[in-house]
Amino acid sequence: MAVIVQKYGGTSVGNVERIFNVARRISQTVSAGHRVAVVVSAMGHSTDELIALAKSISASPPEREMAMLLATGEQVTIALLAMALQELGCPAVSFTGSQAGVLTDGVPLNARIEQFSALRVREALQAGRVAVVAGFQGADANAEINTLGRGGSDTTAVALAAAIDAEVCEIYTDVDGVFTADPRVVPDARKQQEITYDEMLEMASQGAKVLHPRAVECGKENNVVIHVRSSFHSEPGTLVKEETGMEKGTAISGIAWDEDQAKIAVVGVPDKPGIAALIFGAIAQGGISVDLIVQSIRREGENDILFTVHADDLDKALLILEPLTKAIGAKELYHQRDVAKISVVGAGMVHHSGVAAGMFCALASEEINIEIISTSEIRISCLIEKSRVYDAARAIHRFFKLADDVADLEKSNLAPSFTSRNNQVCRGIQ
Repeated sequence: MAVIVQKYGGTSVGNVERIFNVARRISQTVSAGHRVAVVVSAMGHSTDELIALAKSISASPPEREMAMLLATGEQVTIALLAMALQELGCPAVSFTGSQAGVLTDGVPLNARIEQFSALRVREALQAGRVAVVAGFQGADANAEINTLGRGGSDTTAVALAAAIDAEVCEIYTDVDGVFTADPRVVPDARKQQEITYDEMLEMASQGAKVLHPRAVECGKENNVVIHVRSSFHSEPGTLVKEETGMEKGTAISGIAWDEDQAKIAVVGVPDKPGIAALIFGAIAQGGISVDLIVQSIRREGENDILFTVHADDLDKALLILEPLTKAIGAKELYHQRDVAKISVVGAGMVHHSGVAAGMFCALASEEINIEIISTSEIRISCLIEKSRVYDAARAIHRFFKLADDVADLEKSNLAPSFTSRNNQVCRGIQ
């Protein structure tokens, strides 16, 4: 008898009919002889509706009260799902995050899980009941309700699987698994049977929205096998785990992009020790994460520092940097909103030459200019014009032959056409 954790997102539990569909799937798993703990998100767009409700009261609602408000979304879902399971004759009991034993660090709206006791969850499973747990939430040492931020329900599910030694954590969503690219943009994208934690972490960090990076980190730290699959059918999805059976010769596992980027350039920075520390120290103190960073070649005692932040953080970053730019004697503070980051990811990249050249060639074939380049052992990222990011994704996907059937891709109207000039430039790169 296996212990299985199942997680269902907001789309999967968006209305009463879908809640009953989820309840039937859970009941079938129980009937197959397994013990099941379930983590659910708020129904549909209810979290967005709660945020809008708060904003109608206050332009800057207190974070503590926002956490209290947002936590109610998941509590509605767990109660309804437990009722649906019982209607189907499947014993079930619901738990809020704090009741399930989720201890958080005290940050109201972006808390991290410090401990997950799961005592009451284990007791429910031993008693033959399905434990239905609210995702996205927990409580700190003072019993204050905290929420876990974006992707919090995924993180709850993986952490719960680790706490109860589950055989697998099944993440049910509105897609069939992890694809080589978003199939809504690249129709010929291929679903992967397996992907490593490191690859999935890079994909998630670079903009793929199938799993949140914190959930993948938790899975890697605790060696939890994560199965990403569709909530609308029973076909297998994608396994995220340490070792995979993928062909070792595959250089690229997937393409991801992030359209919520903004570029900042501090121009004419004095080339002196400690200047970069001042700039990025001030940004860090403002609670802003920096992504891509490039410093230009020294010229006449000065250089330029370029970097990207999340688009939502741009205004805050500029407020911090405007007085600092003058204080350090820089010539100009420049920013740009209409940019996006596109990345190729693959554990096999370290053993293959020419991946960077191939990516740049694919972008050149579409006359897409590269503004910033950043790399790791298993990732290459480029900052490009936001309006061209989908063209870039299709071109890169085609160049590296990531589709199921390359011949079909050649016939697709969405597939980019390499000109004779670019074929000559790119010849031999692969």
